[in-house]
Amino acid sequence: MTVRIILTVLILCCVIRGVLQLLQDRPEGDAKDGIAQTTGNKEIQADEMGVKISTAGKLAVLADGIGRENTGKVCAALAVKEFMDAYALYRSLHHPDYFFERTMYGLHRSIQKVLEERQGGASVGVVFLAEETLYYAMAGQIRIALFRGGELIPLCECQTVNVLAQRAYQKGKLGRQETIWSLQDKNLWNYVGKDGFCQMELCEVPVQLRKGDLVIMMTKGIYEEVPFAQIEGTLADKMLTAQGKADRIVQCAEQSLVQDRENGSIMVLLTDGAMR
Repeated sequence: MTVRIILTVLILCCVIRGVLQLLQDRPEGDAKDGIAQTTGNKEIQADEMGVKISTAGKLAVLADGIGRENTGKVCAALAVKEFMDAYALYRSLHHPDYFFERTMYGLHRSIQKVLEERQGGASVGVVFLAEETLYYAMAGQIRIALFRGGELIPLCECQTVNVLAQRAYQKGKLGRQETIWSLQDKNLWNYVGKDGFCQMELCEVPVQLRKGDLVIMMTKGIYEEVPFAQIEGTLADKMLTAQGKADRIVQCAEQSLVQDRENGSIMVLLTDGAMR
């Protein structure tokens, strides 16, 4: 009887340990996160998204592919895959900035090898959540924002010509008239895979999260078609789940009357308990 009891306890311990390991190292995104897309008026959806939760924390990646035909889609898929594969090697991540830089520049080299003579690449946004702290990196034009207390707080700026001109003007490196002319130019000057890719935007100081915070990542087809006030109103709706919020915002983008709508993708990431 005693031996049977001991064996039963050992089996139960093994089962419990296995369940706990699965919970700690889930290969895919938290089911409570909201993820939604629209193709806009394009033939190909060139945005790719991925979320991975492990003992290190939660990593979310959003890539907006750039290039003709399926080139952009290939680049975006490669971006998500390389970040997911690199992150899978970590049980803890003490230096997110180093991880972001090493992986982003490695991705740049991989995309250029795949492209060969073709033109293309991807805008890439990455968010890492661990121990009630947020870290991010962005190259191109992915919008990353924090939703807190009913307000959508932008965390980064797009790497477009008009933004670059504003920064140069503030530093006294560009005249007023040249800046005014450049404000209409929203073309990208930097993205992963582009010849001369030189930098990404990193959070200078990690963001300390509060209870109820949401982290939002969006591509052009969302933030250019849906007013921020409307996005804020949807995110503040307590009757909607994170998935419901993402779906509602995508529906708003699809109702836009703009003739040439871009691919749009949004990730609504929960932070309460999401890192455990």
